[in-house]
Amino acid sequence: MASRNADSRTDSGSGSRTGNGSSSSIDAVSLAIIEQLQEDGRRPYAAIGKAVGLSEAAVRQRVQKLLDQGVMQIVAVTDPLTVGFRRQAMVGINVEGDMESVADALTAMDECEYVVMTAGSFDLMVEIVCEDDDHLLEVINRRIRALPGVRSTESFVYLKLKKQTYMWGTR
Repeated sequence: MASRNADSRTDSGSGSRTGNGSSSSIDAVSLAIIEQLQEDGRRPYAAIGKAVGLSEAAVRQRVQKLLDQGVMQIVAVTDPLTVGFRRQAMVGINVEGDMESVADALTAMDECEYVVMTAGSFDLMVEIVCEDDDHLLEVINRRIRALPGVRSTESFVYLKLKKQTYMWGTR
C-alpha cells in the first residue's frame, strides 16, 4: 500500500514536492504503478507490468526506486483495535521555539504513528496508538509534555473509527 507521501505527482519528467518535503520526479508510468499497488499491495509485478506496459523486471526496479526515494511504502494496514490497541487519539501540540526538534522527538516514539507540522491552532498534530487509557496518559503526560519546547497539548480521543483509507490514487 502506498504511503501518505504518494499523493504528490507530476507530469512526466517535471519536479514535484513529496509530502516529506523532498523533491522527486515521478512520471506517468510510476504513478500508474503506485495506483496498482494502492488497489492491492500484494499484486504481482508481472500483473502490474501488464497493466502499465512494462516488463516484470522493469516494474520491480521502479518499485524499488520509489521505495528508496521515500515516495511510497508497502505495508500491512491494520485496525488497531483488532491487534490489541484499544486507544487512539490525535494530539494537538503547541511549541515554543523550534518545532522541528519536537517533531523529531515525536517521530522517535513508537506510539506516534503520524506526525505533521501545521499552520493554525496547533504547531504539531500527532496520531497516537496505545494499548489502553493508562498507556495514553503515560505517553502524553510523561513523555510528550516532558519534551523541551512543548508548551501545551490538547487530546482528541477517538471514540469510533468510521473511515480509514489510503486509496486516494495519484490525483
